[in-house]
Amino acid sequence: MTPLTADFMLSSLGEVGSTILAVASAIALLELVLWVVFGKILKHRLALPIMLITPAAVGICILVIYPMLYELKLAFSNMSLYRFKNPQFGPQYGWANIVRIFTEPVLKQTGFFKVLGRTVVWTLVQISFHVLGGLALALLLNKKIHLKGLYRTILVLPWAVPQIVAVLAWRGEFNFEYGYINVLLGKIGVGPVNWKMDPFWNFVAVNITNIWLGIPFMMVTLLGGLQSIDSTYYEAADIDGANAWYKFRNVTLPLLKPVLTPAVVLGLIWTFNNFNVPFFINENELESSDILVTALFRAAFEYNTYGFAAMFAFVILFILLGMTLVYMKVSDFRPVAKKVMIAAEEA
Repeated sequence: MTPLTADFMLSSLGEVGSTILAVASAIALLELVLWVVFGKILKHRLALPIMLITPAAVGICILVIYPMLYELKLAFSNMSLYRFKNPQFGPQYGWANIVRIFTEPVLKQTGFFKVLGRTVVWTLVQISFHVLGGLALALLLNKKIHLKGLYRTILVLPWAVPQIVAVLAWRGEFNFEYGYINVLLGKIGVGPVNWKMDPFWNFVAVNITNIWLGIPFMMVTLLGGLQSIDSTYYEAADIDGANAWYKFRNVTLPLLKPVLTPAVVLGLIWTFNNFNVPFFINENELESSDILVTALFRAAFEYNTYGFAAMFAFVILFILLGMTLVYMKVSDFRPVAKKVMIAAEEA
């Protein structure tokens, strides 16, 4: 390992600086060419928007489009660590990768459908706790209480702390002998739990950690949605003699759905693809705690089956796309919200 000497650090900073300078120079040159072509020669009326959009479009092509196209090519190959220099490409290899995903273990022993089922359970548990916990806290913070800003700051800290730092801290708390959770369990007369080795409790530990991390984001999002609801809707409901439950069910929830729907979709995607929590809490690599994205990582970087892993990634992509489209179709909020607004206006 290279020692962290002053010369090494200066050399590293110099490499970073030269990279930034090269990127900035390339962007400046691109902008100059665009300005000359569209601004001076063609005198296009959209010269400025083109100049502003083009660098971002080039960046997306380099960082997103090209890697996805290369991965698609890789999915139709038999590339692995043993065939790294001379892989073979073709539809037959893509089909073989698809068949292998659904018929052979995607981990050492566990098959695709078992991992998929665990991933669905993991996602449903997390989204349920995130939405219910975040909504409960948002409703409390939306009331007139003292020190509201302080409470909001404290509650948002789990989300504000870098995730990997929080996950590694939680992993220490699940230590069988020295973890504070087992210490607390011992104080109330309960024996220590083997969070890291027992398959059931390890999966529970993964869920506990991500619930703690995910509730603050949903709380902040829903709190913003609650604060955007016009108070006249509640005043109209009060005139009609509505109780708190009626107002929550027929006013708050329908008008909160325009915020809740994208928040749940984002949470669905993030949770389904959450790598840090299942991977780092599962310190002993128990297959009973792996989800699809950690299985994908192991296929690519532990088992070194690159063509198989690329096709596996596209399978996960299409599963996520299908789940998102179904959820957005089922939770169409527009008709309900329109009825609430009409009723409030009539009242």
